[in-house]
Amino acid sequence: MAFRTIRNSALVCALITVSPAAIHAQQPAPGTISAPAPSYVEMVDLVIDAPLVVDATIASTTRIKGAEAANVPPGFVRYYVEADVTALIRGPRAIPPRIGYVLDAPLGPDGRQPRYKKARVLLFARSVAGSANQVQLVGPEAQRGWSPELDALTRRIAGEILAGDAPPIVTGVGNAFHVPGSLPGEGETQVFLTTQDNRPVSLSILRRPGEQPRWAVALSEIVDDSAGPPPRDTLLWYRLACSLPRQLPARSTQAMEPADAAVAQEDYRFVLEQLGPCRRAAPPVA
Repeated sequence: MAFRTIRNSALVCALITVSPAAIHAQQPAPGTISAPAPSYVEMVDLVIDAPLVVDATIASTTRIKGAEAANVPPGFVRYYVEADVTALIRGPRAIPPRIGYVLDAPLGPDGRQPRYKKARVLLFARSVAGSANQVQLVGPEAQRGWSPELDALTRRIAGEILAGDAPPIVTGVGNAFHVPGSLPGEGETQVFLTTQDNRPVSLSILRRPGEQPRWAVALSEIVDDSAGPPPRDTLLWYRLACSLPRQLPARSTQAMEPADAAVAQEDYRFVLEQLGPCRRAAPPVA
């Protein structure tokens, strides 16, 4: 289909600005330092937001000018891109062998337009209603240069999200309890989390005198004493590290004695420290 006949339908989509970091990661120029690889958190964000995850090779780019490029950020150029699908990593149904989309890409340091033809990319997108061969990228970082490592990470994340036993989305913190032990410094705290689909999730923190506190997460009504913390860079770790508030809400501890509530807050902070930060890159400056 000619570009002129499909351009208007493509531009109906929300236009995507690709950040310079994403471009550099895709095609580092000789003698330059490529951008750091995206974090697990950034890739989970992308896969969750994208009903379609596509491995594709760019077949052509056509610059869009005039009124249809009036709102392009300074230092960027707007393209209509056509790409040949190599594999559909995530999607509810098959897609055409060639798809089109619009993106804004930054000019090089010398003002030259970036070149993408024959570049292999991973696209994180959604379908465009009424246009089977058009997609809309879900965000500024949603076109990524393909690499074996990024492909493997993307497929692993997609598998985690689509698994039947995928951990639920954590929406907040419910009640918390602390039971002191018979010895000074001994005790157990339980923190019950709220989830989008009301599946049970709880944290348990066990303290014994002279020992490092131990904590575990349970995905059922029964707390397994042999369970432990989730491994870093897994979907369960992401659900906790990127969703839990930075302290226990007052309503979670209001039924406890002040001393027990203070220990519960300390135990909760311990869990957050063990999880580590949920790091996302700063948004690109337009």
